[in-house]
Amino acid sequence: MKYLIYILRRLVSLIPVLLGISFIVFFLIRLIPGDPAATLLGSHATPQAVAALRGQLGLDQPLWSQYLTFMGHLLQGNLGYSFVYDGSVGSLISTSLPVTIWLLVSGTVFTLLIAVPLAVLAAARRGGTADNIIRAVPVVGLGLPSFWLGIMAILVFGLKLGWFPVGGFGNDLAGHLRSIVLPGITVALTLSPILIRSLRASMIDVLGSDYIVTAQAKGISTPRVVFGHALRNAAVSSVTVLGVNIAYLTGSTLVIERVFSLPGIGQQMINSILGRDFPTVQGITLVFAIMVVVVNLLTDVTHAVLDPRVKLA
Repeated sequence: MKYLIYILRRLVSLIPVLLGISFIVFFLIRLIPGDPAATLLGSHATPQAVAALRGQLGLDQPLWSQYLTFMGHLLQGNLGYSFVYDGSVGSLISTSLPVTIWLLVSGTVFTLLIAVPLAVLAAARRGGTADNIIRAVPVVGLGLPSFWLGIMAILVFGLKLGWFPVGGFGNDLAGHLRSIVLPGITVALTLSPILIRSLRASMIDVLGSDYIVTAQAKGISTPRVVFGHALRNAAVSSVTVLGVNIAYLTGSTLVIERVFSLPGIGQQMINSILGRDFPTVQGITLVFAIMVVVVNLLTDVTHAVLDPRVKLA
């Protein structure tokens, strides 16, 4: 029950955050050079045609009037109408959002599959050859940009070996799964170095604790001590590290989506910015803000579940 109350309180606190973000984004997006009406009509449009289209789109109104209109629609659950895509922003986002969620989930899964075994092995073999090799992974990984990793994955596993598609999202579940592997691994290679370093340090501290030494003295097997006792306690701090980086990644998925031509909201955001599609940019930004808050919320709840000493306020 306490978790439900905490979640509801956090969701209520999201309202002023979204209002502030909507205000900032609305006015900042207007600073982008270019006129949406002129962009839609092309370079050969006459000034009269541009002025007429601006009137149809409501762009000739004062900014405060446009903002009030936007907020009125937003309070009714209407994110606006896309100039470029000629459709409602809500429909566009509902179509592309699942692709971005697929990317985030697959990236998180691959990150855990890569980072947890390596961090545990490094901590259990502290100072050994395996530990020294694994410790070099974060140093190398943190210096490689995600777009370069994505391009290398496409060249090797997509074009050379032909194991996975090099772009798109497929047409069915099997196609989705195959298409999301390379983007997910690219995300994981970006997040894994940070998680490996954090989890390794936590595991070393926990493995040196008195209760671990006592468990080993009682004859409990090493795998049971490491995975049954040490890993859960060590994971508490690493969950926060992972959550913070996933929240950061939520707003930067556009790079991965661009490299792999995934039709997610990051890709849609870039196209909307280039097309001066103000309503779509505003709607996607609000969705990104909600996703970041949700990821942070799940991180806090998971932290509390792993560590009963944490009190949710």
